[in-house]
Amino acid sequence: MTSPTASPSPGSPGLDIPEVSVTPGGTATTSLTVRNDSDIVEAYSLEVVGECAAWATVEPERISLYPGTSETVTIRLGPPRSPEVRAGEKPLAVRVLPTEHPEAVRVPETTVRVEEFRQLRTEVTPHRRRGWLRGRYRLALRNEGNAPTQLGFTPRQPGEELGFAFKPTVQKLEPGESAEVGLRVRIGKPVWFGNPVVWPFTVEVAETGEDGERQEQTDPTDVRAPLDAEFVQIPIFPKWLLAVLAALLALLLAWFMLVRPAVRSTAKEAANQVVQPRPTPGESAGGQPGGGGASQKPDGGSDTQPGTGGGGSGSGGGSGSAGGQQSSATIDLQTSTGSDKTGTYTVPEGKVFGITDIVVANFQGDEGVLTINFGERKITTIALETFRNQDYHWVTPIRITENDTVTAQVTCAKPGTPATGRRAQECHEVLNVSGVLSSTR
Repeated sequence: MTSPTASPSPGSPGLDIPEVSVTPGGTATTSLTVRNDSDIVEAYSLEVVGECAAWATVEPERISLYPGTSETVTIRLGPPRSPEVRAGEKPLAVRVLPTEHPEAVRVPETTVRVEEFRQLRTEVTPHRRRGWLRGRYRLALRNEGNAPTQLGFTPRQPGEELGFAFKPTVQKLEPGESAEVGLRVRIGKPVWFGNPVVWPFTVEVAETGEDGERQEQTDPTDVRAPLDAEFVQIPIFPKWLLAVLAALLALLLAWFMLVRPAVRSTAKEAANQVVQPRPTPGESAGGQPGGGGASQKPDGGSDTQPGTGGGGSGSGGGSGSAGGQQSSATIDLQTSTGSDKTGTYTVPEGKVFGITDIVVANFQGDEGVLTINFGERKITTIALETFRNQDYHWVTPIRITENDTVTAQVTCAKPGTPATGRRAQECHEVLNVSGVLSSTR
């Protein structure tokens, strides 16, 4: 019977493979000695099995031995520099299969220690943010090393005018894991007038221990440059607004100095022509007793013409529509990516809705299509990416009868990014219709 053995010296029992350490991205070797203790010529096939098989080879993979002879083969290890090959001890096994006596197969094992390496990918977005007092940023982190890591963040800004807040303050990452950390930048004093002020700053990302203390880098290949960003503080009142205010002030002064005196003088002259002294009792309007003024009735009253006496002025009915009142309805739609959704408003029974105004809000900047229908009539179809807020108005109301509907259908292609700076999970649109809701009875 064939019995392969391996050892540092011929004749010792077992198939031994020395332990070995290897650094990802590098290579290391160990050896295996195979001895033929049978009385026939035997061929052996050698193959690495187990967790290390993807990045380990045997050279040569097949050997032939005469009885009583041995041969040493090389096991070459080359793990890739990837988070998929985690640091730590890995089992290494080689299957030795005799050709003539396959039932005598042997699988010697050893331990391979994969060394740690550190590699972190970081990015700050956006690089520049504009605002009056504060700005929001995101730190994108990915652990491309082969060992878990805990990261802390240190902001730096010349002059220390800016305040920084990270959420969370510490981030743990497993090999191959990605995460985002929120960063809020704030300055204490506003800029009222003038040009925008640029505040550059940097963020250093470093490993920390369990106590939160920063640790020095031990991997010379993991070079981490500080992340550069800027906060542009815009003034409360921009230059163009000051120019507009100055022009308005000049026009107002010109009006007071030139136009208003002329208006007051013209009005005064007109008043002097209209206002005449009131006649005394017994005199006519022309100043003569019994003159051609208004004739006196026997009861002492005056005979005035219809429509010229001192009565109150008439007015129209209500808001301008007989028996109706101003009303509005809102349709709020939230739609997931790639889906359609329809919102509906139904005119109450016994009512007629005369619509004069609609307002459409796309405050997130979503992408997709919005279709608005009044009953069976399609009013408009709008591409969402072409507007944030849109309004339409009609002089002649569009009448929608009882039990008929106003519908808004949204096809969500891609949710947008609201003022918070974080991309939304769903499209979100709002439609408001308003007009006069009147009764049909």
